[in-house]
Amino acid sequence: MMLLCTSNVLFGQCSGTLGDPIIKKDFGSGTSTFGPALTNGETNYGFIAGSPDDGQYAIVKSTAGLNSGWIQNIVNHTPNDPNGYMMLVNANDVPGIFYQSAVNGLCPNTTYEFSAWIINVLRNPGIKPKVKFSIENNGVNIVPPLVTPDIIEGNASNWIKYSLTFTTPANLGNITLKMTNENPGGRGNDLALDDITFSACGPSLTPSIGGSNATFTSICEGTDATFEFKTEVSPGVYQDARYQWQINTGSGFSDLDRETSTTLNVRFQNAARGVYQYRLLAADGANISAANCRIAGSPLTVQVTPRPIANIETLAPICAGNAIQLRASGGTTYKWTGPNGFTSTAQNPIIPNATTAMTGNYTVNVSANSCDAAATINVRVLPAVLPAVNVQSATICEGNAIQLVASGGTAYLWQPALGLSDPQAPNPIASPTETTTYRVRISNSACTETVEVNIKVNKKAFADAGEDLKIISGHSVSLNGKVSGEDFTYYWTPADYLDDPTKLNPVASPPTDITYTLHAISNLGCTNGVDEVFVKVYPKIVIPNTFSPNGDAVNDTWNIPAASAFASPLVRISNRNGQLVYESKGPFKPWDGKFKGKDLPPAPYYYTIYFNQDFKMFSGWVMLMR
Repeated sequence: MMLLCTSNVLFGQCSGTLGDPIIKKDFGSGTSTFGPALTNGETNYGFIAGSPDDGQYAIVKSTAGLNSGWIQNIVNHTPNDPNGYMMLVNANDVPGIFYQSAVNGLCPNTTYEFSAWIINVLRNPGIKPKVKFSIENNGVNIVPPLVTPDIIEGNASNWIKYSLTFTTPANLGNITLKMTNENPGGRGNDLALDDITFSACGPSLTPSIGGSNATFTSICEGTDATFEFKTEVSPGVYQDARYQWQINTGSGFSDLDRETSTTLNVRFQNAARGVYQYRLLAADGANISAANCRIAGSPLTVQVTPRPIANIETLAPICAGNAIQLRASGGTTYKWTGPNGFTSTAQNPIIPNATTAMTGNYTVNVSANSCDAAATINVRVLPAVLPAVNVQSATICEGNAIQLVASGGTAYLWQPALGLSDPQAPNPIASPTETTTYRVRISNSACTETVEVNIKVNKKAFADAGEDLKIISGHSVSLNGKVSGEDFTYYWTPADYLDDPTKLNPVASPPTDITYTLHAISNLGCTNGVDEVFVKVYPKIVIPNTFSPNGDAVNDTWNIPAASAFASPLVRISNRNGQLVYESKGPFKPWDGKFKGKDLPPAPYYYTIYFNQDFKMFSGWVMLMR
C-alpha cells in the first residue's frame, strides 16, 4: 500500500490493478429529484426526501434548490450518468456512520481497496468534513483507519477520491467496511458521497495487442485474421501467480478453456461482425477461481466491422433530356463507373441531359472502416414523349359534351376526372358543368409530358317564377322572378294586368285567378328556361252588421257574399251569454235568425269566421232586428 495526495486523490491507493468491484455503491439513477432511502443497516443517519438537517441524509441528483449555504450546481460523480443520484449528508454533532457494508466471499491473505468519492458542499468557510475509513474483522480493525484531512471548500467539480488498501488476515471472519464522521456538525461539515467501491488489489497488468501499446484493433467482416494478446504482469506480488483469459461478446465476460498463460493467440475465420473483448485475470494460487479474490486487466478489443452494404436506389427508366440521379449509401467513400467512360467519386452523382446512349450498367464501390463492397444498377434512357391534343380550348353549352383526343404516348391520365367518361382513355367524352381546365399526362412508361385543354361552359338560361301568390281582389302583388345563366333576355306572359312584362319583378293586378309564365332566353344558343307562377285572387270580404228576418223579403238573412268563394269556411254565432246559436261548416249557408227552428229575439249576436289559412280569424257582432 502507498499513501498519495494529489489535487483530486488522497488515498492508500492500490498501486497495481483492481478486480471487478465486489461493492459498487453509486446510489442508482432515476427521473425523480430524490432517490430512495438506503437499506436498513447501511447508515445510522435519518433519511429525508428533501434538504437534510443535522444528522440527516438525502439521495439526490443535484444540490440545486436545497440549502442556500451549499454550492447549488453539484451533481453526482458517476461518469456518463446524468440521471444518477449521490448521497448528500448534513453531519451530526457526534460521530456517526455515513455508510457501512458487510462483505462476504473474501479470501484470506488477499489485498483489497476500499474507496469513495467525497466533496465538501459548503459555499463559504465553515466546519470542514473529515471522514474515517475503517476495515473491521469480527468487529476489530484490521489496519489503522484512514482519516482524511479536513476536506476544504471548493467548487462543484471538487470531487476527491479517498482510498484505503489492506490485506485480509489468515483468520478471516466477518469483514465490515465503515465510513464515519470525525468532525462535529452545526455550522458546516456537510458533504456528498458517491461511487463507493470495494475491489481486490494485485500487481500491475499491462495488456497489449501484437507487442504494441495498442489495446484496440478492427478487421472486416468475413475476413481471416490472427492476433497475439499479451499481458505484462509486475513481479514480486503473488507467490503463486495464476492466470485466466476471458472473452466478452456482449453478454459479459466468461472463461476461455485452458487459456491460463499471459499470452493468448486468437484466430478469426470468416469473422462475424461484433465486438470481441479479451482480458486476463490474475490471482494468487487457488484464488484464481474466486471472483472476489482476483484482479482483471483492461480489455483488449477486436471490432469486426460489418462490410458496407452498397445500396443503390432502383431507378425507373429515365426520359431523354432529364438528369440521371444516381444514389448510393452504406459507406464513407464512393467510386462510380459507367457507360461512355463515366466516373465519379460523389455519393450521389447527377448526370445532366441524359441521352439514349447513356443506357447501361453503373457500378459503385463503397468503402467504410477499411472495408468495401460493390453494387451495380442498370439505367435505361428512353426517348422523350411528343404530346398532342385535338383542341387547346373549346366552348360548349351547359349539359352538352365534347370529345377530347390526346396522342403521343402509351398511357394517359386526365385530371380532374370530374365530367369525364374515362379519365384514363386517350379520347374521353367531357361533360363539365363548369368552365374547366383539363390536364392530360401523356407517358410511355417513363417519359411524361402534360398538356392543358380549356373547356368553357356557357350556362343555360334558367327561369324561376317564384312561389305561388295570393291577393284580395282590387289589390296588387310583385312577381318574384329570378333568372340565371350567361348572356340572356327574359319576359313574362301573358302581359295582362302587369305594369311591365320585361321586368323580373313586375307588379300584377289581376281581377281573377291567373297563371303567369317567366321566359329566360339564352343569347348564346343554349337551352332556354321557363317557369310558372299562379296568382290566386280572393273576392273582397264584406261582413254585414245588421239584418231583419221579418219576412218582408228584404235583408231577411245574414249573408256574406264572399264566403261562396271558399270551399269550407267555418262560421259560429253566439248570444251574449256565449251560447252557440248558429254554426256553418262546409259551403256557407246564410243565417235566418233562428235557433233550433225558433226565432231569436232582437239583440246583438257575436260571430267568428275562419275562411282558410290565408286569412286571419274574423270576429265581430251583428244586430238582429225584428
